[in-house]
Amino acid sequence: MLRVGVIMGGVSSEYEVSLKTGREMLKALDPAKYTAVPVHITSRKELLKGVAGLDFALLALHGAYGEDGTVQGALETLGIPYSGSGVLASSLCMDKGLAKTVIRSKSIPTPDWLCWDSMDEYAPEAVQRLGYPVMVKPNSGGSSIGMTKVRGPEELRAAVEKAFSSADGGSVLIEHYIPGQEITCSILGGEMLPVIGIQSLGADWFDYEAKYEQGGAEEQIIRLPDALQEQVRKAALTCYRALKCAVYARVDMLLQDGIPYVLEVNTLPGMTATSLLPQSAEAAGIDFSSLLDEIITGSLRERGGLQGASGEGARTVADTGVKPQRQVKEAQQADHTHQTPQAQPVEYGGVRL
Repeated sequence: MLRVGVIMGGVSSEYEVSLKTGREMLKALDPAKYTAVPVHITSRKELLKGVAGLDFALLALHGAYGEDGTVQGALETLGIPYSGSGVLASSLCMDKGLAKTVIRSKSIPTPDWLCWDSMDEYAPEAVQRLGYPVMVKPNSGGSSIGMTKVRGPEELRAAVEKAFSSADGGSVLIEHYIPGQEITCSILGGEMLPVIGIQSLGADWFDYEAKYEQGGAEEQIIRLPDALQEQVRKAALTCYRALKCAVYARVDMLLQDGIPYVLEVNTLPGMTATSLLPQSAEAAGIDFSSLLDEIITGSLRERGGLQGASGEGARTVADTGVKPQRQVKEAQQADHTHQTPQAQPVEYGGVRL
């Protein structure tokens, strides 16, 4: 039986979110297939001891030393296969500014932005040229921590200082705000799962409270008009491939005037049973336990089999007893109950598509 360590906690500002993800993963792992081992770390040096004897590392980490490629590199050095994207993709996607540069190089729309490494670069005139309102956020953070919507120059300095205080020593991104319908596009095994539309309730953007508090946002599977659906799918998969992602990821976008603008790509998105990617998988007929199976299977295939840390020898995907990934397209076509056809342009969150 595969000994799977769920690595959670970490050293970033998303520590609490990581614990939620880890606990849900531990509950959902099939005990008939896996021996689930909680690996709770609060410092980098704890990783080596925590992963001793594991066959596979299921990553529940978020933020620095989780999504930025450093844990992935450490696990590769130790010969322990792990879930999701590799070192390069993790590092690229964690740096929002760099990821946006790659995305734009593929002619995929993304909002204009600035990136500052310190307050020494603070330049309100540059933001004025970018155009208010803007979203100010840590360049390498997530979960909307340290993020502020800034409507005018009088609010800018405080927002930038707040973002730097939450940036785990990194840079800050100032991004032109585009009003529109927020959507998220989950990808599993190279195929896009059903699209989720998001509308914050009580806030004008998808902030931390909207993401994690009960009733903070309305999240529902939506079916976009066919032409727009294809645009969104193309944009999501182009970003996934250009940034060298593997196994699974989530691409966040805004829709305005029929144009999808990519905001960011998450290589380790939230994975509680009610998180966005699991919701999307559920709509495709994949329950949370099966989703974890497919992530483990795909990750083992991506890593080229399994070499346990204990040196017991290589195992292949077939040895684990995990079923290969199902055909997502077929599941989507068979499950029309989760989709809301929209033959005409519609109003969603006050925005006309």
